[in-house]
Formats: sequence, structure tokens, C-alpha cells
Amino acid sequence: MNKAHLVAQIAEDAGITKTQANAALDSFTGAVTKALKNGGKVTLVDFGTFSVSSRSARAGRNPQTGETISIKAKKVAKFKAGKELSSNIS
Repeated sequence: MNKAHLVAQIAEDAGITKTQANAALDSFTGAVTKALKNGGKVTLVDFGTFSVSSRSARAGRNPQTGETISIKAKKVAKFKAGKELSSNIS
């Protein structure tokens, strides 16, 4: 499912226009992004938790040349599915 399909599904389920559904989805993703940038986490009960995780620097290989390269440390977004979501997709 891509963003257009998700917007269409939200609009249909909520009985709103696709423009309104797109604005709501953009607002949601913006709020989650802002919270994660500030070092917080977002928990949606029974759905899951968005958080930030740190990856340490490590050595890697260039697959074309086999040369060893260094990969910098960075922060990455992480999602952990909630109990209800996990049980519904199994």
C-alpha cells in the first residue's frame, strides 16, 4: 500500500475528502517526526511505538571492490509493533 492508497482508505473510512485525509496523514507523520527529532517516542496503545535508536560506527565492505570502509554512527527511527497489531497479523 502506498500513500495514495492509504489516503483513499482513510477518506473512505472516515467519510471525509481525500484532501482532508491527506492533510491528516501529513499532520500525523509531521508530529511523529518532530517528536522523534526531539528525542521522544510516540506510543499508540495496541498499535505500536515509534522511537529513536542509535547505531554505532562500524566497518563495512564496498561490494564492488571488496575494500573495507567505515560506516559512521547515526540515529535511526524504529517501530515496535504492539500486542494487538502483532496478534492480528499472525
